[in-house]
Amino acid sequence: MIAVLLCAGFATRLYPLTGDFPKPLLPVTGRPVIDHLLDQIVGLPGIESIHIVTNARFYEHFTRWRRNWQACLAPRDITLKIYNDGATANENRLGACADLQLVFRQAGRAGAYLVSAGDNIYLFRIADLWRRFLRGHRHCIVALAENDPETLKNTGVPVFGENDRVLGLLEKPDNPSPGWFCPPLYFLRPSAREVLEDFLDAAAQVDAPGHFIDYLCRREPVTAIKLKEKRLDIGSIESYWRAERILREQPGRE
Repeated sequence: MIAVLLCAGFATRLYPLTGDFPKPLLPVTGRPVIDHLLDQIVGLPGIESIHIVTNARFYEHFTRWRRNWQACLAPRDITLKIYNDGATANENRLGACADLQLVFRQAGRAGAYLVSAGDNIYLFRIADLWRRFLRGHRHCIVALAENDPETLKNTGVPVFGENDRVLGLLEKPDNPSPGWFCPPLYFLRPSAREVLEDFLDAAAQVDAPGHFIDYLCRREPVTAIKLKEKRLDIGSIESYWRAERILREQPGRE
């Protein structure tokens, strides 16, 4: 079982902070954004390797950052691989779905995949969701409670069937229904590899991973795990400073 973290964006909305520095490595409470995610992933049962996709501009940043994790990962027998997708600017980026395909092809088949954007900090325990996923037989995505229409217009909004089955995922809809949204955190069965190949052969929209999840929902059973907790999406200067403030105000932090 492997984890795939998508970190190949150029984060133009955070300029000048990200003009020559990757968003997932920006510090929040003194540690890179992605470290908050890895803290959770390294303890998940069955995870054998972590695969991070970045671009040509930021590849060396991530290879230097990786050294800080070697001592932590070695006793756990977890490998950490960094991929360069070759993109040099926002105009020639491959998109998240093609980056995911890159890892799927090079990493080979795994028993299961955890896929996440590398710029999200989740304020809930991923381990609980991962164990629930492993006990079942379906792909799973996370659905977080949200009623603010402006927030919903900038994320993926699920279409539900019976028993929390997800029939589709509307990426950044103009008129979203209140209730739930899906952050870029997915638990996928091995068959997702072949479905992704079919999707990329046919799709016009391949940047946001939610487009692939929508395609997957229409072909194989996908279940939502509904939560009331929050996530911090580092998408703008304002949300970056908000994440810093929220984490510093959490109990146990000075």
